Amino acid sequence: MTLTKLIPDNFFSSPFFVGFDDQFNRLSKLHDDLTKNIPNYPPYNIKKTDENKYTIEIAVAGFSKSEIDIEFVEDKLVIKGNAKDDTTSDFLFKGIAARAFTRTFALNDQVEIKDAELINGMLKIALERIIPDHKKPRKIEIKANDKKGKKELLLENEEE
Repeated sequence: MTLTKLIPDNFFSSPFFVGFDDQFNRLSKLHDDLTKNIPNYPPYNIKKTDENKYTIEIAVAGFSKSEIDIEFVEDKLVIKGNAKDDTTSDFLFKGIAARAFTRTFALNDQVEIKDAELINGMLKIALERIIPDHKKPRKIEIKANDKKGKKELLLENEEE
């Protein structure tokens, strides 16, 4: 099921959503791209560590640092793992998967990748949402528009 089928056609013509139609189209395309093949390997966690800080943890046991690539492409964080095939060992049982993988995470425009580290088989990627000053909450001053104030301004301008 596509995302466009879930939301009625006139949803974004509502007075509550001004200028969001392009955002919806981008989100719909991203949803369709990401849900074609939903991977379940390797397992991962996404933790909110602070008000604007997040950590993605991916279980990559058996992968070395040189076998993992992290890229940021078109608002997507892409993590790829290519483990070297260990066919020289004679396994009686091989339960630890070391197969190639690709994990993709969609990131908001305001989210920056701060750090990535590999600790005890866990790849930890630190993210932080940076809110620009023009998008932070601010108080809007209300100007008085009374006739007395206008007359005083007009008289002051004429005297100059």
